Amino acid sequence: MKQVFRPAAYIRPALALSICALLPATACSGVTGNARLEAVEASGDGILRVGLVLDNTGDSSFLNAPQLAAARLAIKEINDAGGHKGRPLELLPVEAELDATSQAQALVVAEADVVIGPTDSSHAAGVIDILSRARTPLISPANTAAGLTGIESGGYYFRTAAADVAQAPVLVKLAKDAGAATISVLYQEGSYGNDVSDAVSQAAKQAGLDVAVTEEFKPGEAGEAAGAAGDAGSDAVILIARDGAHGALAELNNAGITGARIILSDGAFARYGSKLGSKALEGARAIVPGQLPSAGFQERLLAVDGKLKDVSFAAETYDAISLAALAAAKAQDDAGRSIAANLISVSGGTAGASAETPAAACPSYKECVTSLAAGTDINYDGESGPIAFDTNGDITTANFTVFTYAADNIPAATGRETAGRAAD
Repeated sequence: MKQVFRPAAYIRPALALSICALLPATACSGVTGNARLEAVEASGDGILRVGLVLDNTGDSSFLNAPQLAAARLAIKEINDAGGHKGRPLELLPVEAELDATSQAQALVVAEADVVIGPTDSSHAAGVIDILSRARTPLISPANTAAGLTGIESGGYYFRTAAADVAQAPVLVKLAKDAGAATISVLYQEGSYGNDVSDAVSQAAKQAGLDVAVTEEFKPGEAGEAAGAAGDAGSDAVILIARDGAHGALAELNNAGITGARIILSDGAFARYGSKLGSKALEGARAIVPGQLPSAGFQERLLAVDGKLKDVSFAAETYDAISLAALAAAKAQDDAGRSIAANLISVSGGTAGASAETPAAACPSYKECVTSLAAGTDINYDGESGPIAFDTNGDITTANFTVFTYAADNIPAATGRETAGRAAD
């Protein structure tokens, strides 16, 4: 079916407060309960409207294109499979020139039933507040901050990206697989470094590895921490950093720690090339959340946007929309409350600690919705892999791509790892 676009009302940031007048009486007084677990009655209008919050600007603006392409592709393929109750899904116009909260406000006015985004975890709280008050589910394809687990949203917040701390057991496994018995942990100050380093220490203990030293550093001031790691003589050094990674690697090299002894967190992953000395990272490993998109998925994305240069968060965006449509199909209702109440089920997740065996996986909207029509439970495992939401809206299985650095300090994909945990 043809993809349908409908105009959204433009709302200036200065008029943000007036939105409460347009919502139900309870919508601006806070949301209680957990919509992920509540039974609801159908209240939709028969048209499933999808909104996007694209909040990438400046050097990160390239991330908008793959998410938009993935959204257009998902909606096209869902509509080709019959849409929602025989009617096409609508992709609301994107207003990326607005800040994230203003985009969310505009999407409430445009009557979005579900919203995908934002990318930046620091923008999530404001968007969650606006959309949860409107009882509109938000599914982020890219939020990874550990602090967003359990954020007050009334049960309307989900994410198809793993929290930062999910990488901890994978980082430890890479060290252990290479024969390490002891590790040192260097982490950049801030919530990312603190959260992941704590999780790495816990994972190391569970894996039977000794943590020789755990050292915090500020960007540009990693010399002392690197020196401590050098003095410890551990078998592997796990570097947890973002903007301070380059300087920390240089200091590790100065301390005599190079190559295969180094394991990089996702935030430290980069193409360092000549920024570091020759062979400084040869054999070092790094991880990146998600799995590399299949060739077939990339071809389908290019058919939507032939100029696409990057596929970051495309799979997670595609899956977010597919899951929302499946939740609406299971409920036979497009209202936000119905979607939120069924996302755990269609993702293969369970409500709380449960011994239930998940339904057999189905890899596409078309196959899953066919099973739903036949009265069969479903477990959508899409382009980004298994999802299985828990009662916090977090995924319970996280996929990571492993990269290994060559002598030129440029990484290449060399493997894949999966980290799982019990549902909350």
